[in-house]
Parts: sequence; C-alpha cells; structure tokens
Amino acid sequence: TATLNTETNEFKYHVEFSGLSGPVVAAHFHGPAAEGTNAKPQIPVKASPIASPFDGSATLTPEQAKDLADGKWYFNLHTSANPRGEVRGQVIKAE
Repeated sequence: TATLNTETNEFKYHVEFSGLSGPVVAAHFHGPAAEGTNAKPQIPVKASPIASPFDGSATLTPEQAKDLADGKWYFNLHTSANPRGEVRGQVIKAE
C-alpha cells in the first residue's frame, strides 16, 4: 500500500511479501511506464536486508508525483533467481 500527499509530494509505502524463490536482493519503484512496459528505477528501497514487512518514504519531484498519480509507476522485487524481477505490480489509485 502507498499514499501520496499531493501538497508536499511525500510518498509513503508499506510492503509485505512471502513465498519468493529466495531473499530479495533489490526492490524499486520504477517509472514512468505503462502497464507491461519497463522503466528505470525512481525510488530504491534502502532497507538492508529487504525483509517483509517494510516501510519507507520519499519526497517526489512534481513530475514523479504526476506520473505516479497517472498510474505510470510499478513496484518490483528482485531475487537472485529472478534478477529482472520476481514480483511486479503496477501502482494504481484505490477506488
């Protein structure tokens, strides 16, 4: 789950995961990208080790905040067995 304060552009997130092929070696929010396309990392997870659950925050640029609000970001968990990403999820607004 994640929230974006649209006045300050503070982005806060909470991540939980289980059942992966091994330990998470990296995790990032990527963008801008439409669903199913790839993009460069925007926000790296700085926890070490990356273990479930974890929380984080970052202050986004206005452009990053717009891309996030427009659904152009995704989150990726990387493992040694799946270095390009074992778990990927598009970040979308809650209904």
